[in-house]
Amino acid sequence: MSEVKEIPLREFHAQHGARFVNFGGWNMPVQYSSILEEHQAVRQAAGFFDVSHMGEFQVKGPDAGPYLDRLLVNRVAGSAPGKAIYSPMCAEDGTVIDDLLVYCIDEFEFLVCVNAGNIAKDFTWFQRKSAEWELDVTVENHSDRYALLALQGPKAEAILLAMGLTEAAQIKPFNHQIVTFKNLELRVCRTGYTGEDGFEIYVDPAASQELAERILEIGAEQGLKLCGLGARDSLRLEAGLPLYGHEISDQIGPLEAGLGWTVKFKKPDFMGKAALLQQKEAGLQQRVIHFKLDGRRIAREGTPVVNQRGDAIGRVLSGTLSPMTGAPIGSALLQTEALEHPAFVDLRGHLQPLVLAKPPLHK
Repeated sequence: MSEVKEIPLREFHAQHGARFVNFGGWNMPVQYSSILEEHQAVRQAAGFFDVSHMGEFQVKGPDAGPYLDRLLVNRVAGSAPGKAIYSPMCAEDGTVIDDLLVYCIDEFEFLVCVNAGNIAKDFTWFQRKSAEWELDVTVENHSDRYALLALQGPKAEAILLAMGLTEAAQIKPFNHQIVTFKNLELRVCRTGYTGEDGFEIYVDPAASQELAERILEIGAEQGLKLCGLGARDSLRLEAGLPLYGHEISDQIGPLEAGLGWTVKFKKPDFMGKAALLQQKEAGLQQRVIHFKLDGRRIAREGTPVVNQRGDAIGRVLSGTLSPMTGAPIGSALLQTEALEHPAFVDLRGHLQPLVLAKPPLHK
C-alpha cells in the first residue's frame, strides 16, 4: 500500500482538534467541531479550509497557451494575466480525466491546479501530450512548493482587509494577483468552491503556519471557524458544484454534467472535441440532475433511481442532508428520456419521490 501523505500544517490542525481521514492518499482534516456548525459558519460568516493536498503544475513556454487550449475544453490562449479559467480535461472519447483551474500568469506561463487524487495521472497525461504534440512548452510538477489555504464566506474579504491585505478587495471573481503579507509573496485567487464569496491563497509551505494563525486570530472576531472536508463537500453540493469521481468522471462527460458552457466548440481541435460534438448533435443519453427529497432519509451515492414501474433509470452520485434547510439533497445521473416522467429513489425498498431542483439547493 502507498504511504499516506501529510499536508504541511498537519500539527496545526491536530492542535485545533481536527479529526483526520485518508482522502485521495492524503491525511486530511474532515471536521473540527461539527460539519453542521462549520457549514453554517461559511454560509453566515466565514470558514477556513486547508486544501494543500491539491496539485499544482507550472506550464511555461512560447506554446503554453495553445498547448492548454488543445488539452482542455475551455479556452485558455489569449487570457489576460490575472485571469482564472475553470475547465474539464477530456479524453478522446469525451469523458473527463479531471477538472482543474488554470491561472494565467502571463502569455507564456500558467499555474494549473488539479485534484489531489489525480496528481500523478494528470502529470503523466500533461507530459505525454506535450511530447506527442511537439510543442515548445515545459510542464513541471510544483505541488510540493505550495500550501493552499481557502477562506470562504460573506466575511472573507473583511478578514483579509483586517489583516492588511487591502489588494484582495480589488480582485474580481475568477481573477488572481500577488499580494504581500509580512514580506511574503502570496498568490491570492478569488475562485471559491462553496457557493459563497471566497479566496484561495497559495503560500510557501514554510510560511503557511504563520499565515494560518493570523487568519484564525483575525477571523475569530468575524465568526470564522476552521472547516474540514466534510463541510466542503456539503457546501459544494448545496451550491451544485461538481466533484471529480461523482458529477464528472471517466464515465460522465462535461455536456452530460451540465458544464456545456466550458466546452468551446469554436476552438481549433482539442481533446474530446469530435466525441463531444457527436454527442451534442445526437442528443444526450444521460444527464446529471440535482434533487431534493421530503422527509429526513438521505439518498447516498449509489442509491438506485427508478421509474413508477420500479425499472432502474439512473443512480445517485452525491447525497447529504442540507445543513441550511434540513432537507435531503443530492445529484443523480439519469437517462434523459426518463426526465419527462416521475422518478423515485429506492431507499431499501421504499420509493421516495425525487423532486428535481435547480442549484443552489439551499435557496
